[in-house]
Amino acid sequence: MIRFQPAYLLVAITLLVLPHLGFCRSLAPGDSVTAPGATLKLVARQFTFTEGPAVDKKGDVFFTDQPNDKIWRYDTKGNLSVYMDKTGRANGLFVDANGNLLACADENNELWSISPAKRVTVLLKNYQGKHFNGPNDLWITPKGGVFFTDPLYPRDYWTHKMPELAGQHVYYLPKGATEARIVDSTLIKPNGIIGSPDGKTLYVADAGAGKTYRYTIQPDGRLTDRQLFVEQGSDGMTIDQQGNVYLSGRGVTVYSPKGAKLQVIPVPARWVGNLCFSGADRKTLFITATDAVFTIPMQVRGVK
Repeated sequence: MIRFQPAYLLVAITLLVLPHLGFCRSLAPGDSVTAPGATLKLVARQFTFTEGPAVDKKGDVFFTDQPNDKIWRYDTKGNLSVYMDKTGRANGLFVDANGNLLACADENNELWSISPAKRVTVLLKNYQGKHFNGPNDLWITPKGGVFFTDPLYPRDYWTHKMPELAGQHVYYLPKGATEARIVDSTLIKPNGIIGSPDGKTLYVADAGAGKTYRYTIQPDGRLTDRQLFVEQGSDGMTIDQQGNVYLSGRGVTVYSPKGAKLQVIPVPARWVGNLCFSGADRKTLFITATDAVFTIPMQVRGVK
């Protein structure tokens, strides 16, 4: 009979158990986040401009085709269907803890909550009596607060010609509140936004400056300790369990938590609007890319 010394036994148990708990070494530049031999799969190419993918607890993905005013669902069995028509020209989406879809509805520059029964509640209509520029993307904190970006991208369906607000800002809406507050007014054109699952770190892309910043989130939602994360902007963003950050645009670019470039995932489309992790195990990257949506298997998991 082989007898293991306690130290060797501890190492053996660690090596066997930790991978199944989702722990693994941090990736280094040159390491791949995609699964070995993985290739992009075209799910469908029948849209005008896809955006705002958001995943629910089951792993189903909801995404928007904003020019056609629709929200689509792609479930874990590979079924694609229209989830909702007349969505307020929804752009960015995020699923809250109760299964509601929060939507940046920029037809009237509002923030919506869409229940599983498709009942719409308007969470925000304006800031201090002035209409937003056009809420674009959002992230919900573990405590239920909402950070969202409000850049100005003029729409041909708007009746107004001039913005009512002087700047393009990042806002925070505390849970249960009816008034948002500005948490960064210094960016040129804030767009993509994502936070860490512990609710302590926020990433915001300034599409106008071609930069992405990292902030510390205070308990009251204030943002402090702003630092340049990478010299690249982004339309949409997501994050995996290792803290790697995924930026969209000309393909998908993946950065480590320290800002080192890990991988570029080429996507055969004019523009990648946004992305999220999907599937019951969160090991499939779902990519919205202009008139199409794609998936690719990953060797890292997205956060839940």
